[in-house]
Amino acid sequence: MAVYQSTEQLYAVMSDLFQEVAANPDHIDEFLHSNMVVRISFEDPSGEILLDGRQPPLEFFLGPRPGKANFEIRLPADLLHSIWMGREKLSAAFFSGKITTKGNVFKAVRKLENLFRVAERLYPAYVEKYGLESA
Repeated sequence: MAVYQSTEQLYAVMSDLFQEVAANPDHIDEFLHSNMVVRISFEDPSGEILLDGRQPPLEFFLGPRPGKANFEIRLPADLLHSIWMGREKLSAAFFSGKITTKGNVFKAVRKLENLFRVAERLYPAYVEKYGLESA
């Protein structure tokens, strides 16, 4: 059974999560000064998040947005859930082709590393809040 039952549920979780990440910018300074725009496209359910690292504070947008991103990531929503819950390795998912990217992956990884670590640390609380996993 899928973790996310709808795009709306995915957006609710991601909105809460990235609001908390944005409210505590100390650990994401590198991304906030990266001059990068990152688009994360989800499948099953479909959805899109745009992260703007061109200047503080962190801005994020839910849903399709016009314009170009410096780096694009495409993956199933449940795969991100598994990665952030520590059940699947990001590198394994990337090298197996479950995650596709467009743009300079080496620059993006360096700039996004701390932001995604913060999100990963906070994510289990939102899994519980939204009842994404049954006991």
